Amino acid sequence: MKLDVFMARTAVAAALALLSGASSALDLMGAYAKAAKFDPSPLAADEAVVAGREKAVQGDALLRPQVSLSAGYSHVDDKSTTDLPPALASLIKPDSSGYVRQAALQLKQPLYDAKSAADKKQLHQQTELAEIKFRNARQDLMQQVAEVYLDVLLAQENLRVVQAEKAAVGMQRERAQARFDVGRGKITDVQETQARYDGVLGKEVSALSTLALRQAQFQELTGTPADGLVELRARFVPVPPQPDNLQAWHLKGKDRNTRAQAKQSELAIATAEIGKHTLSGRPTLDLVASYTYKGQNGGLSPLVAPDNNRSAVIGVQLTIPLFAGGALDSREREAMAKRREAEQELAAALRDTRLQIQDAFLAVKTGVARVAALEQSVLSAQTALEATTLGRDVGSRTELDVLDAQQRLFSTQLDLAQARNDYLLGRIRLASAAGDLGEDELRAVNSYLAH
Repeated sequence: MKLDVFMARTAVAAALALLSGASSALDLMGAYAKAAKFDPSPLAADEAVVAGREKAVQGDALLRPQVSLSAGYSHVDDKSTTDLPPALASLIKPDSSGYVRQAALQLKQPLYDAKSAADKKQLHQQTELAEIKFRNARQDLMQQVAEVYLDVLLAQENLRVVQAEKAAVGMQRERAQARFDVGRGKITDVQETQARYDGVLGKEVSALSTLALRQAQFQELTGTPADGLVELRARFVPVPPQPDNLQAWHLKGKDRNTRAQAKQSELAIATAEIGKHTLSGRPTLDLVASYTYKGQNGGLSPLVAPDNNRSAVIGVQLTIPLFAGGALDSREREAMAKRREAEQELAAALRDTRLQIQDAFLAVKTGVARVAALEQSVLSAQTALEATTLGRDVGSRTELDVLDAQQRLFSTQLDLAQARNDYLLGRIRLASAAGDLGEDELRAVNSYLAH
């Protein structure tokens, strides 16, 4: 009875441990969620897009009514030594002082202002640019998270394979030493296996260093240690890119690549800048309405400061710029040069987009065949190792033949891990270059993990 209770408790404890381990495992989507809250780059992008959206509000305000209120309260001390006729002496006192108060309310509504209209259009384009940069920042974060996550998995697999090779070569070394000690082996076999073992030790040090670096990069990006990451599934079935047509991806990237879109938006802003300076010399017409009050306290003359004077004015105001010292022409030439610069930057961005799409498309396309071929190569290498080991046991093969077969197997396993990593990264980079990288694509890559 006590044994049954003990076994039941052990089973419960084991189940809880498994559940705890499963809950602590972090997959690609979880890593992205943590990076979005921890990494300063997306947090800065969040604030940048909020600021950028205010540009459109500022542009709309340029053509809306402007209302201003001004007020003043001042002391006036008036002295006059002019001889005045008796009729005016009572109006203008030779010595008076008092306080003057005044207030004015003015409304100004642009009726025709070509420059402000151009400014408004440019500010709306700056808001659009901020939105594009925000989407680009999100895609960059997704790509960075996928890269550091998969790099950690690749480094872990490399270390696992190297340590497996170390254990296998160590066994061969001990076997060669034992055969030599009993007089059935050769010293050259001992020396060869020792040399192979020393070489694997160097590879292990390098693999440990690479893994530590990848884990540090992951933690810097997500704020979470790279322990217990969900690994790739053993059954790995890559699929070709959809659509499986490079030209279709080129067309998609031309229209949707966020970096190219940003350059297109910058070109539009530069074009609007030219129009803005071209229109700076145009006349402006405004509707102006004002209400003014002016009064005094004290004995000031009504001619110096009226007592309780109120006036209301409404009309139109025409302003014609005549000469600005040549600054307008200079700014227009500057804007034209910047527009040509923006055109070249857009051409460069489109070229880079085409190259990125082609590189990522081929990585995905060839990755399908490469992974399948290397999976078969691993099986063949495993079979060859078993046959070589059997041959050694019956005397038809040597220890060196077994070492060579083991090395080929481990090398093929590393190539397969690299091919899987390249395929998944190719999918991420292809979606990013085409402007399609979002949580859906991230989930598709996440489905290759062993949940």
